[in-house]
Amino acid sequence: MTRLADLHGTVALITGGGSGIGKATCERFAAEGASVCVVDQDLESAQSVAAAIGGLAIRADCGDSPEIDAAFQACESHFGGIDIAFINAGIAIGVTDLTELDDDTYFKIQRVNVDGVTFGARAAIQAMRRRGGGAIVATSSLAGLIPFPLDPVYDAGKHFVVGLMRSLAPTLAMHNITANTVNPGLTDTNILADGTKNFLEQANFPVMPAAQIADAVYGIVTGGGTGQCWVCQPGRAATAYEFRDVPGPRSAGAEGKRPPNFRLSSS
Repeated sequence: MTRLADLHGTVALITGGGSGIGKATCERFAAEGASVCVVDQDLESAQSVAAAIGGLAIRADCGDSPEIDAAFQACESHFGGIDIAFINAGIAIGVTDLTELDDDTYFKIQRVNVDGVTFGARAAIQAMRRRGGGAIVATSSLAGLIPFPLDPVYDAGKHFVVGLMRSLAPTLAMHNITANTVNPGLTDTNILADGTKNFLEQANFPVMPAAQIADAVYGIVTGGGTGQCWVCQPGRAATAYEFRDVPGPRSAGAEGKRPPNFRLSSS
C-alpha cells in the first residue's frame, strides 16, 4: 500500500469545503503543501475558502451524480490528478419520530449523506486508479458506530458510510487506494443549531473545534491504514475503533444436524 508520508505536491478534493470540518481541512491540507479543490454547493463559500488558501473553487451538489463527476474532472484537469478525496458534505434533519418523516425530507438527507458519499467514492476511485493510488476519507459520525435515537435516519446514513468504506477497503488495496472514515462526536459546525450550541455551553459539555477533526483527517491520510473508523472525542487523540468479529457458523456436531431453519436454497 502506497503511503502519503506528507502532503507536499499532492492534490486534494474536499466536499463540503466551504464551511465547518471541510473548511478546516482545506486550510490544514493547504498548510501542509497540498493543492486543494474546494467543492461546495454554495459557490461563494467555496470561493472564499479557495481564495484564502490558493485553491480551486468548484460548485457541485454532491447528491447529483453528474455534478460530482464534473467536479472531480475539473480538479483533475486543473491540477493533473487527484491524490486525496475527503468526502465530507453532510446534513442532519433532526426528526426523532419516524412517523413524522415526510418523503421530501427523507430523500433530501439520503441524497447528501448516502448518495453523495457513494458518488464521491466512485469518482475518487476512478481518478485514483488513473493516478496509481490515493487516499479516500469519508465523514461519518459517532452515530455511525452507536445508536442515535434523536435522529435515526441520520444515524442510518452514517452507518452506511462506515459499511461502504470498510467494504471498499479490501478491493481498493490492490490499486494502492486507502479507504477510511472519520467519526466525530459533537463538533462546532453548521449541523449544530444555535440553540443546541447554547445548551451545550451552559451544560459545560465540550464541543470540538472543526480544526481537531481536520487534524484527524490529516493523520488518517498520512497514516497509511485502511478500512478503519477513527473516533474523535473532545480531549482525546483520534482512535481507530475496534470492531468485534461476528460469531461464525456452528459446526454440524456429532449427530450431523444442521442449525434450525437451515436451507440449501431460497426456494
